[in-house]
Amino acid sequence: MPGPRLLAALCGALLCASGLLAFSGPCNPNPCYNDAECQVIKDEHRGDIFTQYFCKCPHGYTGVHCEITCAMPLGMETGAISDSQISASSVYLGFMGLQRWAPELARLHRTGIVNAWTASNYDKNPWIQVNLVRKMWVTGVVTQGASRASNAEYLKTFKVAYSVNGRKFQFIQSAEGSGDKLFVGNTDNSGLKVNLFDFPLEVQYVRLVPIICHRGCTLRFELLGCELNGCAEPLGMKDNTIPDRQITASSIYKTWGLNAFSWYPFYARLDKQGKFNAWTAQTNDASEWLQVDLGTQRQVTGIITQGARDFGHIQYVAAYKVAYSNNSMNWTEYRDQGALDSKIFPGNLDNNSHKKNMFEMPFLARFVRVLPVAWHNRITLRVELLGC
Repeated sequence: MPGPRLLAALCGALLCASGLLAFSGPCNPNPCYNDAECQVIKDEHRGDIFTQYFCKCPHGYTGVHCEITCAMPLGMETGAISDSQISASSVYLGFMGLQRWAPELARLHRTGIVNAWTASNYDKNPWIQVNLVRKMWVTGVVTQGASRASNAEYLKTFKVAYSVNGRKFQFIQSAEGSGDKLFVGNTDNSGLKVNLFDFPLEVQYVRLVPIICHRGCTLRFELLGCELNGCAEPLGMKDNTIPDRQITASSIYKTWGLNAFSWYPFYARLDKQGKFNAWTAQTNDASEWLQVDLGTQRQVTGIITQGARDFGHIQYVAAYKVAYSNNSMNWTEYRDQGALDSKIFPGNLDNNSHKKNMFEMPFLARFVRVLPVAWHNRITLRVELLGC
């Protein structure tokens, strides 16, 4: 009796192509979830690996089986994508050149008189681009217009181009094979329009190219996607899954020395609101730390930090190290692969924006410490840990 591999080979060579027989294989029955298409990409006769496949994942999913939801905001609105990562073909200068509708303003829900990117009236081929710094899955885009000089302006249609190196770009193609895909944009200056791509893009650069604009090519937007390894979910600081008792610190600052005005470590939750909405250390000293007990050993892949205000004073950590432990006694400071020294991560530049740092070498740990190295005014932190 021939084995299953030989049967599959015979089927492929003699029978299956003619449709006479249908044996099971890597894509039959289909292993992909969410109605994805399975495609065999190579035959490898080594060990237990006979064939390899991948799933073309719709609806903002990734993973071998399209099992990972991948449509998280990538950081335009929160500031995790920094100003320096956003560029454009041109900028509109209004009110005698005093109003600069710059690309770094193109953040979803941004407010103010000048609150979006607008291309120059003389730009015949406008575009706005985001450098994600590393390859990521990008699965969609949310667009929004704005009001300029009391007039609604927005993108009615646009294309999306992408690149892995920032030099050679290609456009997303239509599913019908008719050429570059034309995305439908907004119908007013304030509403949101969500466009999910047919398949995730593994890219570092994403470029939005306006095609038809209402009055002016004016845009606020957010990119949707996730990290390549799919392991970058919030671990529980922001949503309170990590209880207060598991968040500790080296010290606590009290405004005016009053207990009622204490900046406790369990306030150090990303985006926490209120007059007292962050952890602040008692002293500005490199020996201070904020510690999170994850409860059990978890894979930690990244961190998001944020500053805060103390009665109008902007405070944040500008640089820091990360240490981890499984017993809260023996600590290892994070280092990139091959590095001799502990890595110093760039922190925040203001009190509100998110600063996201991913670890080149994810680690398994129960306890994680943030060790401030540089700060503005006072050591002040709001934090989320990422992992799975």
